[in-house]
Amino acid sequence: MPDRPLLYYITDRSQFPGDEASRRKSLLAKINEAAESGVDYIQLREKDLSARELEELAGEAARVLNDQKRSMSELSTVLLINSRTDIALAVGAGGVHLRADDISPAEVRRIWDRSPLHGADTLVRVTISVSCHQPADIEAAKTAGADLALFAPVFGKKDTPTAQPTGLTALAQACRSRIPVLALGGITLENASRCLEAGAAGIAAIRLFQENNITAVVRALRAL
Repeated sequence: MPDRPLLYYITDRSQFPGDEASRRKSLLAKINEAAESGVDYIQLREKDLSARELEELAGEAARVLNDQKRSMSELSTVLLINSRTDIALAVGAGGVHLRADDISPAEVRRIWDRSPLHGADTLVRVTISVSCHQPADIEAAKTAGADLALFAPVFGKKDTPTAQPTGLTALAQACRSRIPVLALGGITLENASRCLEAGAAGIAAIRLFQENNITAVVRALRAL
């Protein structure tokens, strides 16, 4: 079990009540709360938005984190944009998350390093996480240059009850690769320790963070 599990919050503003403006406000408040609480990564995963809308929201999220960093020098939360390297570069995010069928991490690094938006005077290295669904996917992601692998769905998906859970045995196999593997899918405070015991470097989740007091969740997970 890792000494300090990595924590990875995946956003879904559709779960918040109210109109679109209210949901965005709630999401940005939750992003602020996650950063204050010490969550390591925040993946902006609002797949229903147009590119323009996503860039606008991503820019607001980046500003929230930048404001936090100005007041908390030790803050290290990394903002990742789901599947859009161009938007991540445009808003100054820390990296991207790639779907299993997305472009390769190596291609993302080429785009990132060659982009004028990246800036020759910055030492920021893009962070890339990749969705993986089988143990073999983990090694492929590592070979392609990913920094993190999200292995899912370990315990199933609430919104997709027909999705077959990978289970803890497959998670343990996935964690044998030399890349941090985060467990995703049906993770709760009650079963998170089983994922860490299986070798996971951390926990990724939507509802676990978004539907609860993040400070309390982070404290509980870090105490496992």
